[in-house]
Amino acid sequence: MTANAEIVAVSSSATATESCRGGVVVSGSYGGEYNAWHAAKWGIRGVVLNDAGVGWQNAGIKGLPYLDRIGLAGATADAFTCHIADGEDTLANGTISHVNESAKALGCKPGQSVRECAQLMLSGPVVTRQPPPIDGGQRHTVSENPGEPKVICLDAAPMLRPEDAGAIAITGSHAALFRGRADNVISVPLLAIFFSDGGVGKDNAGVSRLADLDQRGIIAGAVSAASAPIGHAQPIYAQGVLSHVNALAAAAGAKAGMRLKQFVDALIASQRTS
Repeated sequence: MTANAEIVAVSSSATATESCRGGVVVSGSYGGEYNAWHAAKWGIRGVVLNDAGVGWQNAGIKGLPYLDRIGLAGATADAFTCHIADGEDTLANGTISHVNESAKALGCKPGQSVRECAQLMLSGPVVTRQPPPIDGGQRHTVSENPGEPKVICLDAAPMLRPEDAGAIAITGSHAALFRGRADNVISVPLLAIFFSDGGVGKDNAGVSRLADLDQRGIIAGAVSAASAPIGHAQPIYAQGVLSHVNALAAAAGAKAGMRLKQFVDALIASQRTS
């Protein structure tokens, strides 16, 4: 271990910077390939992510075997022990739920505190090999018909563009506020937006953004992470089942247990003009 190796906590892997290089990243992001890639590209010794309730086909931890492909230690924290989207809380309070083979070789294991696991990762090598390409980070227009709101699928909420104003957006992101604070991740005024619930987790952190969107006049909801893969907007739209909705969504007819596509279809019909 070199003298300058450090544990760096970040709210999102996408916001990791040069300061992470050579250290261990503890990220509030869910543990899919998209966020594993964002962390690994900096040349680090290891990364801890959030398991987002593990979810559909292990989508919340798929980044772990992906990181093994370059020999980088990876682990996830149990979403019910720390706040998703908050690396500092993850480091302070998180408990490890899953580790990859590279982390296991350093002594990391489920049941450890995140801090203990991250300390063990500091003894590992800096992995400078670039991570393999990923299939996440896609943007797809579902429909854009005259007299109807545009419907778009975005694998990550920050992919919103100014021209999306007034649209219905389905995103692969969790519905947590970063570090539990209001932010501008939803950067345009939308008619509605939908997320994964990120396994809900500790203090309902995975759906904390929904109430904030009520204040902004945006219909919002989250699908169960067990019903569709976090990080992938198109299957969230096609098969996701709502687990949480905000007050505006409830007033528009949304409720837990409803298929997201069913509600979106009804919302489009209610907005249709001749």
